[in-house]
Amino acid sequence: MQKDADAKAVAAPAKDAKPPAKKPRLDCIDGCRFALVFPIVVAHFARFSTSNLTALKLLTQENVLVGGFFVISGYVSAYTTTKLGALGVEEKKVANPELFFWQRVMAYYPLHFVSSAIFAPMFIWAERNFKATWNMIAFRAFLNFSMLQAWFPKEAEIWNQPTWFLSALTFSNLTMPTLVLPSVANLTKNGLQKLLAALWGVSLLQKVSYSETARFHSHHEHPVDGKVMMPLIWNLTRFHPIWALFEMTTGIIAARHVMLDTEEEKKRKPMNPIWLFLAAYSSLALRLTKFDFNDAIIRGVLFVPLFTEFLTAMHRDALTPNPSAITKFFGCKIMATLGSLAFPMFIVHGPVGQVFYKKVIAKKLWGKPMPHSFFPFYLAICLAISHFTNEYFVKNKKVGAFSGKVAQFLANWTEGMLRDR
Repeated sequence: MQKDADAKAVAAPAKDAKPPAKKPRLDCIDGCRFALVFPIVVAHFARFSTSNLTALKLLTQENVLVGGFFVISGYVSAYTTTKLGALGVEEKKVANPELFFWQRVMAYYPLHFVSSAIFAPMFIWAERNFKATWNMIAFRAFLNFSMLQAWFPKEAEIWNQPTWFLSALTFSNLTMPTLVLPSVANLTKNGLQKLLAALWGVSLLQKVSYSETARFHSHHEHPVDGKVMMPLIWNLTRFHPIWALFEMTTGIIAARHVMLDTEEEKKRKPMNPIWLFLAAYSSLALRLTKFDFNDAIIRGVLFVPLFTEFLTAMHRDALTPNPSAITKFFGCKIMATLGSLAFPMFIVHGPVGQVFYKKVIAKKLWGKPMPHSFFPFYLAICLAISHFTNEYFVKNKKVGAFSGKVAQFLANWTEGMLRDR
């Protein structure tokens, strides 16, 4: 899940080419972010909320849900930088590809840096308690602050574990201005369909390859069901930036497909998005059946394709005179506000959870990890911290101005990195 620099600029088609109408926001996209982040926050510490094995099987599927964030990131990136109703990118948006890249990085790096710095003493103290050498701690600190951890399967979950997402996202953003966005934006609907089939085919091949090696069922990879297998192969599947790029490109293809709708297609009544939403989230229930597919298969074969179709259906629905109930729900003020908390909540919930639940830390602070009854308070604390972080840091104009200056400096320093000069 990225705090996209231009996430608020998701737009609807103009009626007239001259002059182009201002693209209104699709608030429902922001609302969807909270539907992804909240179950992820619950999943990371769900074992401290209940001892019920069935509930844990259902709740601990963060590795499935995170794919939706990559899809949304690609969707927003395409919709704000490519032409509406025509092939190609908006040249002004990608005229300086280095600046394009660094602006996106600096949209999320400041909070990552500050939160890492604040909690660094806790992370280091915990590592020393597990006999980590200072050289290893220094290496992990470097990976954390440089956001390179997703490339190292043994170190992908160092320090603030969920931020491997930012590591993979940064690589994906690097490919956007000169490679992915221009290439995909120049495809017709027929080309988009073929590219999507190719991406899903390769992704499926990799998921089957992993599953054939590590077995197809979740209880072989999930800690609540028994002995955990060696995680390196699994880490290469769930954390690797290449597969994140595939999912982000899926979002770009989906957005372009809607943007190229003809006038005739726009007149058709869109499918009610609720059925695709329910289908996507119902795929999580497979863990409770005899099939019990692993997270990689569910994410790649069911959740990501269904969630992608849900976004396109909701997008089309939002452009109609009378959108369906689910589109109105995700676009309402409450859900849009909660959606704005998705990024800070994603960043802060890991360290906050460690304070209360990581054994070596919680034992030092509280005598033991917090009981099940405390879990609702943990969620409330995460929401409160996320709100204040969003209001006083993410939205802070001075932070934004500083980030912009840093992005410009880095763009000047790396000029020619993404384009021939």
